[in-house]
Amino acid sequence: MKLRVGYELVYECAQSTPMLLMLNTHSSRAPDMVVPDHVITHPWVSLRQYHDSFGNLCTRLTAPPGVLTLSARGVFEVPPHHELIGSNNYQNAVEELPDECLMFLLGSRYCETDLLSEVAWQMFGHTPLGGTRVQAICDFVHSHIRFDYNCARPTKTAWQTWQDGVGVCRDYAHLAVALCRAMNIPARYCTGYISDVGLPPPYPPMDFCAWFEAYLGNSWETFDPRNNAPRTGRILMARGRDAADVAISNTFGPTSLIRFMVVCEPDG
Repeated sequence: MKLRVGYELVYECAQSTPMLLMLNTHSSRAPDMVVPDHVITHPWVSLRQYHDSFGNLCTRLTAPPGVLTLSARGVFEVPPHHELIGSNNYQNAVEELPDECLMFLLGSRYCETDLLSEVAWQMFGHTPLGGTRVQAICDFVHSHIRFDYNCARPTKTAWQTWQDGVGVCRDYAHLAVALCRAMNIPARYCTGYISDVGLPPPYPPMDFCAWFEAYLGNSWETFDPRNNAPRTGRILMARGRDAADVAISNTFGPTSLIRFMVVCEPDG
């Protein structure tokens, strides 16, 4: 099955403004790419790209004063059936973990493992190790948080989400990541596209989505506490310690986002 993905973001800049974007799909999806999702700007501005330490493709540009439109359209092959989520049930001991996994055991900007460690062990210390424990964490997060766009805020952390019990998909992911790390399970935050293929209408407005990956049995396994069910068509854009590492845009000057539109739907 082919899936068409893309976006249109319109910014208004009061002055010439440097920007750092993370708006391309991840290089791990390159084998599935039918049409590349090149970043297009209007008016035209010069772009420069590089890969960060997490392997994400980043774009640098300087927006001119006024209105700048950023857009992309790509097409990807995806399996026409539900994905398998969290199928590996082996949990590596900390001393067995590869060096590159250790950073995903530590606290980060939005995932305060120190504040949630006691809570995590009280709730999940009795559960079986591995994927079963991660799924128990996802089940708790899914039921504990009430989804509400009106309660979203860019500064909300995992600890605050646990206290508030309300948030959006990034808050679900942050809380689950923090709880996994507190239980000695490496977890990394992911963002990208998730389609509504196979779900009954009505469909909410499309948005970029967040989920996470847990390191189990010497591989990274996908978990999605927001939806807490397999989906058809999940395309990774970026991954990191938490949302601070994968912001779709960082602007270094006064800007306003005046239009935001995301597409993720069957092609043809």
